[in-house]
Amino acid sequence: MEEVKPMKILVIEDDVNDCNNLIDCAKKRKDIEIVAITDSDIEGLKYVRMKRPEGIVLDIELNNSTTGNTDALSFIPELKRLNLRYKPIIIVTTHVNSKRIYDILHRDGADIILYKDHANYSYDYVFNKFLNLRELTPKQTVETLKEEIKENEDKVSEYINHEMDLIGITSKLKGRQYVHDAIFYLIQNGNTGENVIRYLTKIHKKSSNTITNGIQNAIIHAWRVSSIDDLEKYYTARVNYETGIPTPMEFIYYYVDKIKKMI
Repeated sequence: MEEVKPMKILVIEDDVNDCNNLIDCAKKRKDIEIVAITDSDIEGLKYVRMKRPEGIVLDIELNNSTTGNTDALSFIPELKRLNLRYKPIIIVTTHVNSKRIYDILHRDGADIILYKDHANYSYDYVFNKFLNLRELTPKQTVETLKEEIKENEDKVSEYINHEMDLIGITSKLKGRQYVHDAIFYLIQNGNTGENVIRYLTKIHKKSSNTITNGIQNAIIHAWRVSSIDDLEKYYTARVNYETGIPTPMEFIYYYVDKIKKMI
């Protein structure tokens, strides 16, 4: 029997306590994986494109959001405009008890609305609802989701390789693969530079010094063989005037940010 993978959940919530409680609850389970948390409906749309979650916890009151709207009523209509080939399960959580608001959310496509102040509300209850709805989802939708994820990963990889070609970091350079994998990892996982080096040492079976030197050598090669005009056109971040080239982490994070805007 095929092992059922944990259901990937995106959380859009501005209450820190709720976020922490959802994380703690998910850690105790093997059937749920939180792939991202944000307090912004706008950032939430970006995470949908990057992470392809099966389910979305959506708090419609985002009064503490710094980069999004104070309410998330426009999130579901904006989600539809992404033209995904699958439909994430959306569970709205709210302190609002308004039939008019609920009618709007159901009309837009929310699967379930859970009133946070209800006696039966709990974080396990939220996750169990996701799993119940997942079981009702046609298998074809799950296969489509897998195809979406694969297509998205291929697209990100193509963007990275194209950007490296533009500045002369060819596939013959070993550091090219390290750079590619570092950028890809950070786009998918959003972790720190320290974590990404640890990740690279694990998958490439090389020391951190070897990885870092390989990336640095690829950067040095680009700045030696590429014209100044091409470098200024395709790499627009500031460069340390003393060394004349970016550090490995400066270089990687520049392309993480650049490619995130493309996808």
